[in-house]
Amino acid sequence: MKQPMDRDVMAMRVAREFQDGDVVNLGIGIPTLASNYIPEGRRVTFHSESGVLGYGGVLDDGEGDIDLINAGGQFVAPLPGMSVFSSADAFAMIRGRHIAVAVLGAFQVSERGDLANWMLPGRGIGNVGGAMDLAAGARRIIVVMEHVTKDGQPRLVRRCTYPLTGLRCVDLVVTDLAVIAVTPQGMELRETAPGYSAADIQAMTEARLTVAKDVREVEL
Repeated sequence: MKQPMDRDVMAMRVAREFQDGDVVNLGIGIPTLASNYIPEGRRVTFHSESGVLGYGGVLDDGEGDIDLINAGGQFVAPLPGMSVFSSADAFAMIRGRHIAVAVLGAFQVSERGDLANWMLPGRGIGNVGGAMDLAAGARRIIVVMEHVTKDGQPRLVRRCTYPLTGLRCVDLVVTDLAVIAVTPQGMELRETAPGYSAADIQAMTEARLTVAKDVREVEL
């Protein structure tokens, strides 16, 4: 039975990529959920452009401090040792390459790792935010998104047709259907959602995929 991953499962799979001691920035949307799923025994420090370092998981509305939010404006839990500072200092940390991993949403990712995530041309609206700084400054970029658009168009494309956020910056893509690494040779399919074959994934992907020798279903 084919079973796409839901938002929380996608976030959980992303969180498995965090290594002990990583400083991680989480973008708006699905990425913010990853702070709730840190593997046991790993110490991860979360950073936000809003000016906070070392916060915890996302809180329900009404439970948090209005001055303690993540990039998506969600309340987050305070943790011992957490620090707060100006947004300018937060961006200096990004530009100084102190962020080990940035997790971002996207509209498109090309097969060579180009990222488009700030503008939908058809709607004429966009929001740059901190994505361009993160694309250039974070040492590793993970994209998490649905595999196709609401009308079934591929988001993993040979060449981005939307305005670019960054060139050759994406290292890993986690979708509701697959986990795909971006390598110097192109995109490599490494994991699939339950019930999906490599052929199923390629049929919904414009970018050319190679299949890892040890490709397997996602395990959490």
